Amino acid sequence: MIFSVLTIFPDFFVSPLQEGIVRRALNEGKIQVGIYNIRDYALDRHHMTDDRPFGGGEGMVMKPEPLAACLKAVSREECSSRVILLSPKGERFSQQQAQRLARYDHLAFICGRYEGVDERFRHKYVDEELSIGDYVLTGGELAALVVVDAVCRLLPGVLGCEASALNDSFSCGLLKHGQYTRPRIFEGAAVPDVLLSGDHAAIDRFRLVESVRLTLERRPELLAATQFTPAEKKILKREGLYSRIETIVKENRESRSSG
Repeated sequence: MIFSVLTIFPDFFVSPLQEGIVRRALNEGKIQVGIYNIRDYALDRHHMTDDRPFGGGEGMVMKPEPLAACLKAVSREECSSRVILLSPKGERFSQQQAQRLARYDHLAFICGRYEGVDERFRHKYVDEELSIGDYVLTGGELAALVVVDAVCRLLPGVLGCEASALNDSFSCGLLKHGQYTRPRIFEGAAVPDVLLSGDHAAIDRFRLVESVRLTLERRPELLAATQFTPAEKKILKREGLYSRIETIVKENRESRSSG
């Protein structure tokens, strides 16, 4: 997988790309990351990449010429590629979005700044816009790092344990159950006995119930689209949880039909 990042602050990425799983993926050749300085493609001697908006208004707008020239310098031939603008106007980024993007060979990220990018550039060159949440950052650099990290860990061979990505929160429609490690007793609190039993079926049941309880408490809307097997439904009914899930599904269906 190749990641190309177009930014006016290339040094922003130096440290984050040299830490953790991303650094290991880079060192092992699982991914490539190219950082492109948009200022290098500005047309004037002052390397200006922004200007005042036509029609007036606050702030500055990123100019189309440096953005287009910089993007054209990124090699995207003979591979499946996607140009992504990080923007608060974009579609909300999710685990499902990360899974979709992980199927491409190349992702190019445009890190917006100020009041955004010239609309003509967006219309001609951008394949999609993504937002990492309902808040405004000073630029798209942090958002680009979030997407790179989320996609990177889904690529084959990047994680030490492939099952980790499959069982993450949001990957299966539920928040992940709580985890425990040594010591068995910490400040008077013990590890649940079932996790020490060696009974893997009982452990799986415990973890399913805990995941559903946590999701009901914190993100109940996720359960509207979660599919359970007959065996899982039986466990959840025994714990008195499945009726609450059915209520959420019903309310979601009624909300969509009335909308």
